[in-house]
Amino acid sequence: MQRALTSILRLTRLWRPLQARGCSSVGATGVPEIQVHALAGRDQGADLKEREQMNEVEVGVFVQRLRGLMDEIAAFPVPTIAAVDGFALGGGLELALACDLRVAAASSAVMGLIETTRGLLPGAGGTQRLPRCLGVALAKELIFTGRRLSGEQAQALRLVNHAVAQNEEGNAAYHRARELAQEILPQAPTAVRLSKVAIDRGMEVDIASGMAIEGICYAQNIPTWDRLEGMAAFKEKRPPRFVGK
Repeated sequence: MQRALTSILRLTRLWRPLQARGCSSVGATGVPEIQVHALAGRDQGADLKEREQMNEVEVGVFVQRLRGLMDEIAAFPVPTIAAVDGFALGGGLELALACDLRVAAASSAVMGLIETTRGLLPGAGGTQRLPRCLGVALAKELIFTGRRLSGEQAQALRLVNHAVAQNEEGNAAYHRARELAQEILPQAPTAVRLSKVAIDRGMEVDIASGMAIEGICYAQNIPTWDRLEGMAAFKEKRPPRFVGK
């Protein structure tokens, strides 16, 4: 029970907003909320050539910051969906694992924690999140061998939720991820958020403690307007109008 209480106390600190990182989507008003751009020049991103120039202290700081970013994504208070249309190797797959759901192109996506093939090991959460996704033995096999998986193979292992045929534009996984988001969007926001808390925090503890966390999350949802609206809509045989309160 003490473990459950410790995890529950952490809930109030988990849901802090992410700092702006220059990425978002277009909202209902047509105004860009998030814009994603590939950086160019000396800022074009982390790779092994860049890592090779770092000393031991710089590598430690770099990995710690990367791990912190993954933790922030994992703790984001709304569902996150990773769309993998191309390569997601090493840190790319660790980023996808930090998301709640994953969609991949069946043929063009390539995924793997390949760090051991370069004398490294996953350092941004991969050794913790992959076993929770696949089970310990299979996660060890993939990490020990540095094996690469196609989107179709990843779905067979349940590493991704969906694998879709690639299109001519090369963004089939992105479009499937948007469709999945549209399925989530009409649901009660608070109920979805608390469900995420209950699942994520409950997986970290024993079953009895997990049930206690679920009970606390459920209790927080009872007084919400959306719960009452959902019950009323069911009784009146109409679609609910959730507002997130």
